[in-house]
Amino acid sequence: MNRLYFVFPGQLDTQTGGYHYDRRLIRELCYLGMDVETISLSKRFPFPDAQALDGARQALAAVPDGAAVVIDGLAFGTLDQLAVAEAKRLRIIALCHHPLALESGLDPIQQQRFQASEQRALQAARAVLVTSEHTRQIVTAKFAVPPERVVVAQPGTDKSPFAPCHGNPLRLLTLASLTRRKAHDVLIDALAPLVALPWQARFVGGRDFDPAWSEQLQQQVNRLQLQERIHLVGAVDEREAEFQNADLFVLPSRYEGYGMVFAEALAAGLPVIAARAGAVPDVVPESAGLLVPPDDTGALTAALHSLLTREDLRRQLQAGARQAAAILPSWVETARRVAQLTEEIQRS
Repeated sequence: MNRLYFVFPGQLDTQTGGYHYDRRLIRELCYLGMDVETISLSKRFPFPDAQALDGARQALAAVPDGAAVVIDGLAFGTLDQLAVAEAKRLRIIALCHHPLALESGLDPIQQQRFQASEQRALQAARAVLVTSEHTRQIVTAKFAVPPERVVVAQPGTDKSPFAPCHGNPLRLLTLASLTRRKAHDVLIDALAPLVALPWQARFVGGRDFDPAWSEQLQQQVNRLQLQERIHLVGAVDEREAEFQNADLFVLPSRYEGYGMVFAEALAAGLPVIAARAGAVPDVVPESAGLLVPPDDTGALTAALHSLLTREDLRRQLQAGARQAAAILPSWVETARRVAQLTEEIQRS
């Protein structure tokens, strides 16, 4: 049986898109007959201290010579020295959900450090696994990784019943961790001028990744007197129920390496409003959503107004979402692509 070591920081049950990808990929690889051994590193990544780095060194040192190892980019992007040191002994596959330097809220010095460390790390890997064609282009163009070493394995999407979309008032769903990159602040400001219209908004997502930012968002809601309209409900275990109870999905992320939550919204047949950022246009077709420029509050308000006031447009985009749902990749397809890559790496 082929054995694969899968390395990630913190806890695998962390509620983010990246960890969801890791969990499902591991599960599907096991279904395909692969023996996957998971290795958890310090949760301090991608800002590791000396203890976290030493723990990563010890963890990789315990992996047998010649083994295939997938290392999640949230840690790998800062493990450049270790990646170079272990590159000949281990068959390292870097999993890059999106480059660390493209995270929002970083100062220029931190961006430069991430850019430099991740480039060294990625170039040391036998292969780089990415979740979208958009990220593949970034990795090859901005991190100088040879194109033949970059493999796309899009996230899968589970089949879902279509949401009825008969809310009164209309129910807006946002599902994302409360971090700066997700641009909840832009959405709150965009909703403020629309209080005369009937709607309710649920912001579902963990607050623990940036508690100060989460508190700032709640203060923004309070300042605009939107407490009765916008509800920051935290993380939930049952994501499907959120999609089934919504009438439209909105998330104006400043950047997405793929955006699994948009695919989940399409799978539920929800019209989508998003920013034209990163890989989002590759996931959300124009037939299923309205895409606006990132950080453009006025354009987002206009898009929201259109969908809140025009049932014909909502139904048109709802039909487009249902059509898009039919061609979303499955997790089995994702796992088969990764299994094929792992076998090629192990034979090399």
